Amino acid sequence: MQTDLIIVNEYCRICHIEPSFIFRLEEGGLIEIRIIEGEKYLQAEQLHDIERYTRMYYDLSINFEGIDAIHPFAKLSTLPRFQKKSWLGISAPTAVGCAYRTAHS
Repeated sequence: MQTDLIIVNEYCRICHIEPSFIFRLEEGGLIEIRIIEGEKYLQAEQLHDIERYTRMYYDLSINFEGIDAIHPFAKLSTLPRFQKKSWLGISAPTAVGCAYRTAHS
Protein backbone atom coordinates (compact mmCIF):
# COMPACT_ATOMS: atom_id res chain seq x y z
CA MET A 1 0.00 0.00 0.00
CA GLN A 2 1.44 3.34 -1.08
CA THR A 3 0.87 6.39 1.09
CA ASP A 4 1.14 9.88 -0.36
CA LEU A 5 3.54 11.96 1.70
CA ILE A 6 3.90 15.74 1.87
CA ILE A 7 7.01 17.49 3.13
CA VAL A 8 6.10 19.41 6.28
CA ASN A 9 8.13 22.53 5.42
CA GLU A 10 6.64 22.71 1.91
CA TYR A 11 3.10 22.32 3.23
CA CYS A 12 3.68 25.07 5.78
CA ARG A 13 5.21 27.39 3.19
CA ILE A 14 2.30 26.94 0.78
CA CYS A 15 -0.38 27.23 3.49
CA HIS A 16 1.34 30.14 5.30
CA ILE A 17 1.48 28.42 8.68
CA GLU A 18 4.36 27.91 11.06
CA PRO A 19 6.04 24.47 11.09
CA SER A 20 5.97 24.69 14.90
CA PHE A 21 2.15 24.51 14.67
CA ILE A 22 2.39 21.15 12.87
CA PHE A 23 4.96 19.89 15.37
CA ARG A 24 2.70 20.87 18.29
CA LEU A 25 -0.17 18.92 16.70
CA GLU A 26 2.11 15.90 16.58
CA GLU A 27 3.28 16.38 20.17
CA GLY A 28 -0.37 16.43 21.23
CA GLY A 29 -1.02 13.17 19.40
CA LEU A 30 -3.45 14.75 16.92
CA ILE A 31 -1.40 13.91 13.82
CA GLU A 32 1.52 11.70 12.89
CA ILE A 33 4.71 12.92 11.25
CA ARG A 34 6.88 10.39 9.45
CA ILE A 35 10.62 10.90 9.18
CA ILE A 36 12.33 9.40 6.15
CA GLU A 37 16.03 10.02 5.62
CA GLY A 38 15.91 13.03 7.93
CA GLU A 39 12.96 14.72 6.16
CA LYS A 40 9.65 15.19 7.98
CA TYR A 41 6.46 14.23 6.13
CA LEU A 42 2.71 14.40 6.62
CA GLN A 43 0.44 11.67 5.30
CA ALA A 44 -2.02 12.99 2.70
CA GLU A 45 -4.97 11.37 4.48
CA GLN A 46 -4.30 13.65 7.49
CA LEU A 47 -4.73 16.86 5.50
CA HIS A 48 -8.44 17.19 6.25
CA ASP A 49 -7.77 17.04 9.99
CA ILE A 50 -4.78 19.40 9.73
CA GLU A 51 -6.89 21.94 7.84
CA ARG A 52 -9.61 21.70 10.49
CA TYR A 53 -7.07 22.22 13.30
CA THR A 54 -5.53 25.13 11.37
CA ARG A 55 -8.92 26.86 11.09
CA MET A 56 -9.59 26.29 14.79
CA TYR A 57 -6.23 27.72 15.81
CA TYR A 58 -5.71 30.58 13.37
CA ASP A 59 -9.26 31.62 12.45
CA LEU A 60 -11.15 30.87 15.66
CA SER A 61 -8.26 31.50 18.09
CA ILE A 62 -8.75 28.15 19.83
CA ASN A 63 -5.60 27.17 21.70
CA PHE A 64 -4.03 23.70 21.60
CA GLU A 65 -5.76 22.62 24.80
CA GLY A 66 -9.09 23.59 23.24
CA ILE A 67 -8.31 21.74 20.02
CA ASP A 68 -7.38 18.67 22.04
CA ALA A 69 -10.67 18.90 23.95
CA ILE A 70 -12.73 19.36 20.76
CA HIS A 71 -10.90 16.63 18.83
CA PRO A 72 -12.97 13.63 20.03
CA PHE A 73 -16.24 15.41 19.21
CA ALA A 74 -15.02 16.49 15.77
CA LYS A 75 -14.32 12.84 14.95
CA LEU A 76 -17.94 11.88 15.79
CA SER A 77 -19.19 13.73 12.72
CA THR A 78 -17.29 11.28 10.48
CA LEU A 79 -19.25 8.30 11.82
CA PRO A 80 -22.21 7.35 9.58
CA ARG A 81 -24.82 7.54 12.34
CA PHE A 82 -23.75 11.09 13.23
CA GLN A 83 -23.61 12.43 9.69
CA LYS A 84 -27.35 13.08 9.48
CA LYS A 85 -29.05 12.12 12.71
CA SER A 86 -27.81 10.62 15.92
CA TRP A 87 -29.54 7.70 17.62
CA LEU A 88 -31.40 10.31 19.69
CA GLY A 89 -33.02 11.67 16.53
CA ILE A 90 -31.21 15.02 16.64
CA SER A 91 -28.04 16.14 14.96
CA ALA A 92 -24.78 15.40 16.79
CA PRO A 93 -23.78 19.06 17.43
CA THR A 94 -27.26 19.74 18.84
CA ALA A 95 -27.01 16.69 21.09
CA VAL A 96 -23.70 17.93 22.49
CA GLY A 97 -25.11 21.46 22.90
CA CYS A 98 -28.23 20.15 24.65
CA ALA A 99 -26.15 18.08 27.06
CA TYR A 100 -24.03 21.12 27.83
CA ARG A 101 -27.01 23.42 28.35
CA THR A 102 -28.77 20.87 30.54
CA ALA A 103 -25.69 20.28 32.70
CA HIS A 104 -24.90 23.98 33.04
CA SER A 105 -28.39 25.53 33.25
